[in-house]
Amino acid sequence: MIHSSSTSVALLAIGLGAFGIGTTEFAPMGLLPAIAEGINVSIPAAGQLVTAYAVGVMISAPFMTLYLARFGQKKALLATMGIYILGNLLSALAPEYWSLMAGRLITSLCQGAFFGFGAVAATSLVPPEKRASAVAIMFMGTSIANIGGVPAATWLGEVVGWRWAFAGTVVLGLIALAALAIALPQGAPGQRPDVKRELATLIRPQMLATLAGTILFAGGFFTVYTYVAPILQTMAGATPAFVTVMLVLIGLGLTLGNWLGGKLADWSLDGGAGVAMLALALTSLLIPLAVMTKVGTVIGFVAWAAAAFACVPALQMRAMQAAEDAPTLAASMNIAAFNLGNAVGAGVGGLAIGAGWGYGAVPVAGAVLAGLGLAVIAGLHLGRAKLAEQ
Repeated sequence: MIHSSSTSVALLAIGLGAFGIGTTEFAPMGLLPAIAEGINVSIPAAGQLVTAYAVGVMISAPFMTLYLARFGQKKALLATMGIYILGNLLSALAPEYWSLMAGRLITSLCQGAFFGFGAVAATSLVPPEKRASAVAIMFMGTSIANIGGVPAATWLGEVVGWRWAFAGTVVLGLIALAALAIALPQGAPGQRPDVKRELATLIRPQMLATLAGTILFAGGFFTVYTYVAPILQTMAGATPAFVTVMLVLIGLGLTLGNWLGGKLADWSLDGGAGVAMLALALTSLLIPLAVMTKVGTVIGFVAWAAAAFACVPALQMRAMQAAEDAPTLAASMNIAAFNLGNAVGAGVGGLAIGAGWGYGAVPVAGAVLAGLGLAVIAGLHLGRAKLAEQ
């Protein structure tokens, strides 16, 4: 553990890296029309760049984590930011669709490993009772990206071109790389991991249940978030300007939820995750009622966003505890599960719309997924209680 002021600076450096990764992950969603026009493809084809990134994170997370573990936490985090810079630079310079796809796939290689090593590094800097809050600080970088980074990248892409948005993320990466190099302690040298033993920890019942909870939480969140703009336009009669304001307010809600989630997780991992998941289900159900007025829309979506990201710290800490022999790999796999939930949520929301049920059914479908996640968390808690009795 290091001195408190140095701890704060180190945690902020990790959070800055998370801010950059969150920006590059979500910014293309707002840039799809500009990207599609710029490389002469359809918007659905450009949308595959988002899907490819999520799949890249899912597949690469365990392999990149196991490979980089031999270099130690600090060098591994610096390496992930180097990959981030390279991928975004290639994306900014990409002359056509497939080279841009390659740039996005290279960028995706950094995410699971960064959050895996970052979570373990963050928890090593603070006392045990503050570890969930330290993880929340790291993830707060991601949620703040939705307030500033993503809208700024979208604006930059619309005003001067989508390539400059990717160039901006390269600058973010360089700043984060420098901050991590200066602020992080050297730490213990890395060791070549026992791959077979570490992978075996991922199939423990507690770990599988935690990953299932993360998939369902993320699925419940992204069922709504993927379609938040058309929901606001069709159900709340929102203008484009109001949609932009709401996206910023949702980002504020995500940041608030991250902070609250850290406090809840410091109190109780299972209890914190359960409370947050229940709140996510209830606020999702209330969205069709909340959008009847503008004030209701603001309150409803901010509360929903806060409930959603309040789930994150407890689920990340639970994953690291469920596979305590391989916490870095567990943390990175939880990020992979989050990205799988992203795809699941988008698919479920699309099915609800395609079935002709209307946009009002989308948040209800999200609530169902969150309710299933709550059931998994409850089952996980009961299972732990029975093990403790034995």
